[in-house]
Amino acid sequence: MNQFIKVHSNILILLLLLIAVPSIAQTADNHQDKEAAYNKVITQRAAKIVTNLSIADSIKAKRVISIIASQYRSLSETHDARNAKAKVVKADTTKSKAERDTLLKRMDSERDAKISKLHSEYLSKLSTELTPEQTDKVKDGMTFGKVQFTYGGYIQMIPSLTDVQKKQIMDWLVEAREIAMDAESSEKKTTVFGKYKGRIANYLSAQGYDLKKEGEEWNKRIKAAASDTTTKK
Repeated sequence: MNQFIKVHSNILILLLLLIAVPSIAQTADNHQDKEAAYNKVITQRAAKIVTNLSIADSIKAKRVISIIASQYRSLSETHDARNAKAKVVKADTTKSKAERDTLLKRMDSERDAKISKLHSEYLSKLSTELTPEQTDKVKDGMTFGKVQFTYGGYIQMIPSLTDVQKKQIMDWLVEAREIAMDAESSEKKTTVFGKYKGRIANYLSAQGYDLKKEGEEWNKRIKAAASDTTTKK
């Protein structure tokens, strides 16, 4: 009887293993599919940036694409690792809020240190392949051209800006780009620029500009220009 039970137990275990193997294989396949899809996305994203660099040497262009795509992957892995750990900490009700906050701050510091290292190494790699001007274009590509777009908006909104004021605005936007290029999402990149736009707004207000009034006058000029274009047609 015991032998009978033992045989049937072994058969049951074997059946369970046979059921589990396809499931494990399916999970592995899904993971590989996701990896392949992600690699395709970051490679295409990097290639789009490199297209604007006017690199004649196709081999060199491929190296730069690889460097950029690798940076996207490293940043994603770093942010994802921190977020996964943070999720566990936030759900841990055995610790007080103060303890959880301390752990989260520690994780943020560790993440920031890793990203800072990645940032320096990334720029070093780019410098071996690109000119400073081309490297700036890579940074612009990673931040959706927000420096030029935002700067252009200030110039159009306030035509009376002095050269000193223009330089200060540009310096802050470039600083924002340096931080935003390491952010984990387009929303986080926008948030970085939003903080610097707030700094710029405070600066311009201190310089005597009424930003609300300047914005209203700018809108009037835009509408007038649109009206002129319609009339000419």
